[in-house]
Amino acid sequence: MRSSALISGALAVLLLVFVAVGWSPLLSLDRSVADALHRSALAEPGFTHANRLLSDWVWDPWTTRALIAAAVLILWWRRERWLALWVTAATLLAAGVQQGLKAAVGRPRPGWPDPVDSAHYAAFPSGHAMTETVGCGLLLWVLALHWRETWRGWSVLAVAALMSVLGVGWTRIYLGVHWLSDVVAGWLLGWCVVAVSIVTYRRYGDRWDERDKGSAGRADPRGPDGSRMGETT
Repeated sequence: MRSSALISGALAVLLLVFVAVGWSPLLSLDRSVADALHRSALAEPGFTHANRLLSDWVWDPWTTRALIAAAVLILWWRRERWLALWVTAATLLAAGVQQGLKAAVGRPRPGWPDPVDSAHYAAFPSGHAMTETVGCGLLLWVLALHWRETWRGWSVLAVAALMSVLGVGWTRIYLGVHWLSDVVAGWLLGWCVVAVSIVTYRRYGDRWDERDKGSAGRADPRGPDGSRMGETT
């Protein structure tokens, strides 16, 4: 997990540098992919509408954040307070990194005389792709901590999460509101945040949660009359 965090982070930084300096092979690839998919989007209005529904509702960042918020509330109710805080912190960190990079890079989105969708703010990295990666990664991790050994539908859910991450990236490029490299950067950065969160929780948070649950479950040594159990009054 630590190595995947380092690799994804390094690749994201490399991609950021290429975008920032305007590396022509990358920009040419972005443009050729965007042009091809935009022609397809104009030619297939029904398919384009389906992509808009998926992108703007099913895989919208606020939909994903709502699922994360529900998971955090459940964890808090289960007295897994440190894990709840870890998931919250990871989500906020991802949002901060995403918005900070958008402001710093200031990359324009693809421009079209006949757009099929619209989006605001800077393009790099893709907020949809990054948020979906972070959300699916964190939710799968939380589920794995509790039911990986007992739940038979685990592999199905993992495949569904992967398809969501890939699917939202596809819709953002297909609808012409992001470049290919924006989406790849969102995937890489999102996974880096998830991997770092898992590594740090294994190192620190897991012990704190066990300690807190142990303290909560420890019986009160005093009897009904206020004396310690086993003492006479």
